[in-house]
Amino acid sequence: MTITTMAARGTVVFPENFIWGAATASYQIEGAVKEEGRGQSIWDTFSHTPGKVFEGHTGDVACDHYHRYRDDVALMKELNLGAYRFSVAWPRVQPDGQGAVNPAGLAFYDRLVDELLEHEIDPYVTLYHWDLPQALEDRGGWTDRDTAYRFADYARAVYDKLGDRVRNWATLNEPWVSAFLGYGNGVHAPGRTAASDSFRASHHLLLAHGLAAQALRAQGAEQIMLVVNASPVMTPAQVHDPAAEASEADAEAVRRIDALLQGQFLEPALRGRYPEEVLRARSAEGGLDHILDGDLETINQPIDLIGINYYNPTVVEAGPGIPADAAWPGSQDVRFSPADAPTTAMGWPIVPSGLSRLLVRLSQDYPEVGLMITENGAAFDDVVVDGRVHDPGRQSYLEGHLGAVHNAIQQGADVRGYLVWSLLDNFEWAFGYDKRFGIVHVDYESLVRTPKDSALWYKQVIGANGW
Repeated sequence: MTITTMAARGTVVFPENFIWGAATASYQIEGAVKEEGRGQSIWDTFSHTPGKVFEGHTGDVACDHYHRYRDDVALMKELNLGAYRFSVAWPRVQPDGQGAVNPAGLAFYDRLVDELLEHEIDPYVTLYHWDLPQALEDRGGWTDRDTAYRFADYARAVYDKLGDRVRNWATLNEPWVSAFLGYGNGVHAPGRTAASDSFRASHHLLLAHGLAAQALRAQGAEQIMLVVNASPVMTPAQVHDPAAEASEADAEAVRRIDALLQGQFLEPALRGRYPEEVLRARSAEGGLDHILDGDLETINQPIDLIGINYYNPTVVEAGPGIPADAAWPGSQDVRFSPADAPTTAMGWPIVPSGLSRLLVRLSQDYPEVGLMITENGAAFDDVVVDGRVHDPGRQSYLEGHLGAVHNAIQQGADVRGYLVWSLLDNFEWAFGYDKRFGIVHVDYESLVRTPKDSALWYKQVIGANGW
């Protein structure tokens, strides 16, 4: 079968040293949750709680990457990947989240890094992708300030083992999701539902980032990033026309939600301050006593990259009288609206131009740091025929968004690379195994991996550095 593209070959060419790769996360692919001293994480607890995850699915086995990593790395090489972003499972390294490290747990990542380097694939390590040790959650989790200090200790331990070979380090993945879906509306682990808890958690996550960045830099880390779920915030009319005028009420809704999503994390990390809209929302939901003197200076550490996880825009307009969404404390009088666009199997609107707008804006707002697409991808219902996996929707999605990245670079955005989400179909959090984001199909009974059409297309793109 010939893999075709929607653009003439040679019309899209990326910079010479552009980084091409894929991303995964520990709980979503590793399995082996009770092997070699691994402790329990909040996602082990959450997924085993009836009613929390689709049809009772868990990450107990997932893709069994823990035992099959060598085959997976060989597959990465076959697909021309030059970079692989993976996360370290904190409870595999420190079963209780503190104290002595588990040598067997660290040894797994030691082997994985060596395997990647042997195949000339650059490892990108994410220290926290949501699998907090349950023992720390039992003491308060991210609402407890001490968790930030335990995270810095954990970061030191991982760097001690891998830092001689790993150049690229991300502290946190999507702290907005950890805080506001985990502690605000409860659809993610640990499943708490208090606005005040979500704000405390978000601040302590940022403090953890700052403390870990200090520790990593002191130990010699070459490149440090913070990974955020970024999204352009716009009115319905602006989805297809960025210049469309907005009423003052709609414009205020856009500013407030943008501050709660982007500004709440990027402004403290890169400017050492919270936006006024965020401080007002925090004050209204439990006060500011969790922000101590010196915290913002600690959070505001020099970093090299912002990791951008982009899936779709956030569309809002004024909604007088509408109460705040549980995931968005401070969003009262705001209506979250659907975008006029096709959708993925998740129901997420497909708006590639939103990625261009986001990247250009972030490069203008924060010119001192580079940008990297650390996640971008989509769930679709794939079709398996005669051993081949056809996913034209995903291939079209990726081509459209890579075109948007190229467009942003042409406009001056400092984008260093692109990591597709995800390498493998995997445990998709509360959706279990019902939604597939992988460019590689995983048969969850046999665990056989089969590259989809999108993977074969992506391999060609990487080989040509464009299309």
